[in-house]
Amino acid sequence: MAGQPLDISIVGAGIAGLAAAIALRRNGHRVQIFESAEVKIEIGAAIVVAVNAERVLDHFGYDKENLRSVDFVGVENFNAVEGGKSQTGLWGLIDGGAAVMCARTDLHGELERLAIGPGEGPPAVLRLASRVISCNPEDGSLTLSDGSIVTGDLVLGADGISSAIRTHILGYEQKSVRTGITNSRTLLDMAALDAIPELAWLREGVSGPRNVLAFGGPFRLLILYPCRSGTVMNFAAGFEDPHQADPGWAASGTREELLAQFSHYHPQFQALFRMLPDRLPRWQLRFLPALPTWVRGRAALLGDAAHATLPTLGQGASQAMEDAAALGVLLPLGTTRTDIPARLKAYEALRKERAELIGRKSHDQMMVPSERGKYSRDPELQKLVMGYDVLGAARKAYEEQFAGSEN
Repeated sequence: MAGQPLDISIVGAGIAGLAAAIALRRNGHRVQIFESAEVKIEIGAAIVVAVNAERVLDHFGYDKENLRSVDFVGVENFNAVEGGKSQTGLWGLIDGGAAVMCARTDLHGELERLAIGPGEGPPAVLRLASRVISCNPEDGSLTLSDGSIVTGDLVLGADGISSAIRTHILGYEQKSVRTGITNSRTLLDMAALDAIPELAWLREGVSGPRNVLAFGGPFRLLILYPCRSGTVMNFAAGFEDPHQADPGWAASGTREELLAQFSHYHPQFQALFRMLPDRLPRWQLRFLPALPTWVRGRAALLGDAAHATLPTLGQGASQAMEDAAALGVLLPLGTTRTDIPARLKAYEALRKERAELIGRKSHDQMMVPSERGKYSRDPELQKLVMGYDVLGAARKAYEEQFAGSEN
């Protein structure tokens, strides 16, 4: 389609920012990504890419081999205290496709390749060590910490749960909310785990996560799943932590501290803790309350900046990619600067209600005891979450509201 490209500034080079860069460069737009870190290191261990996000990756032209992923067909659930055999929940398969599990760095690397490497449209420019200190949503400009001002047609805030762009769009600071759950994560060598007979249960059953949950009492949960072609095991341990607000709370903890939290777990699971490193990184699980808006003028939020949620439905990255795909459909080449506010309102109308519903369901799966584990037993909710086609929905919205408006 004929037309002049837009100048687009994306704040944040995580999964949401890179996905948006891919979608918009493919349309022929000029994209710059501003990242405050001098070297972008994706935080986290492993990640689930659900079927709804795989549709987006297919559209982006990704190489699945680069993810080194493992199929997610279902879940094996274990009783933490009783041990023994698992209960199988088959729910990763939707519309003939399977979700996958991969290292977060592998997904990030593939998205970066698609955003700034050779491909359709002008490569996005990744500007590291470029901290944004303010944004003018009305004229689509950014001010960087070195005093320089970046002007453009559109600003996208993909700067995560502590987003600075969110404050400029809302006009006030909206902080994330603590759940009181701390999550420790690391990656373990699968060959070392395979050498321990007590851990044979990690390989048995369907391809997918192993959840080890203690029913009753304080929240304690282990989630384990393979990635990197099955050579690495993602280890995640969540537990109630009354000390999150303490001044001395640190972003790492010891193996002994973690073991004390799970000392009541059956001996079947204890061998796993002995394989952990002396110290593990840890995060406070937080979520973002529903916002009154995601857009203002020529600026919009996506990913965790708009709808940071809990990991219980495995949809954090997938929802970010849905946001990016929707923006790509609604902002084709030929979109003018004048068009942008209306297009962003259409983006919000398409995405906000769905993302907030998934956020509520994710919250309840962890924080409401009677809801824990229901997702794996609710085919209708699984279909609602993973069976959604954001590209089809966005194309329908575009055709109904904007078809024929480009030059």
